[in-house]
Amino acid sequence: MNGQAGELALRVITVPLSVLDLAPVAKGTTAGAALQATTELARRTEELGYHRFWVAEHHNMPAIASSAPAVLLAHLAANTSTIRLGSGGVMLPNHAPLVVAEQFGTLEALHPGRIDLGIGRAPGTDQVTALALRRTMEGLSAEGFPRELTDLMNYFSGEKPGQIIATPGRGEQPAVWLLGSSGFSAQLAGLLGLPFSFAHHFSSANTLPALALYRQNFRPSQWLDKPYAMVAVNAVCAETDERAEWLAGPSALSFLKLRSGRPEPLSTPDEAAAYPYTEIEREFVLQRRDGQALGSPETVRRQLTELQERTGADELMLTTLVYDVKDRVRSYELIAEQVAGGLRRDA
Repeated sequence: MNGQAGELALRVITVPLSVLDLAPVAKGTTAGAALQATTELARRTEELGYHRFWVAEHHNMPAIASSAPAVLLAHLAANTSTIRLGSGGVMLPNHAPLVVAEQFGTLEALHPGRIDLGIGRAPGTDQVTALALRRTMEGLSAEGFPRELTDLMNYFSGEKPGQIIATPGRGEQPAVWLLGSSGFSAQLAGLLGLPFSFAHHFSSANTLPALALYRQNFRPSQWLDKPYAMVAVNAVCAETDERAEWLAGPSALSFLKLRSGRPEPLSTPDEAAAYPYTEIEREFVLQRRDGQALGSPETVRRQLTELQERTGADELMLTTLVYDVKDRVRSYELIAEQVAGGLRRDA
């Protein structure tokens, strides 16, 4: 190990670390079991000192049970006490802004100061399912996103009073974030002076350009006086690099099947290891792993340190998609204890 690599390996991550969870449904189990596992993970990561715990909205995906973030967040808030909770994200094209304002206004009223509303402009599903959610093509295009975001913010602030008042909602605004995997939301977040979270875990090639756009376009606001960027990254940590690779197999296979139109619950690590990848499929999996954090604590420490230094991220959000919740919990424990120097300082 050369001097620079050795220095990286010895450092600990000092920026806040957070969690993005998809409530993964493992093959042979149920959505109920997946949601209970997510609840267990939220409790444990709160104990460890992770800063926030977000759940993502996806639909028509048999491997993901976090399709109703507001409902799930209410349950998680009732089962935790200090960790910030939020959506990573709510896909605004799927919903009327008034509904989102009332749902997250309710969460903020019940748990003041603990709720984040991360908003995305993609539907998080296929167009047929998006139409089933919205019941009209209006609002489903990216062009309508800035207007719908403005409507949502106005429901929280009450700055443009009319016949409709969001109750709860007006005066109970959660912390609003914009999420993105390209430059559009990055620029908009900067112009509005909002915090920005980039989806490095599935769009690593766009990370640096999007963060540059965010910082270049940032204007101070009532929410922030300087840019605040969070980077979401896949992270699987185990006692050895080999075990981490084995645990990560089901996630790679799940994403491959999703992209090829064959979504299904999460396979076991042994099933994933035995899958007969074609050359093209194997190349796809390797490209997806580019820039992610996968391995022993030493390896993950190096990878996360390099990512944070390269991006200048103010916070890292880890997402760990593995078959067994025990391995999911253990990954976050190892990162807290051996990568982030104990982590309780960030609680």
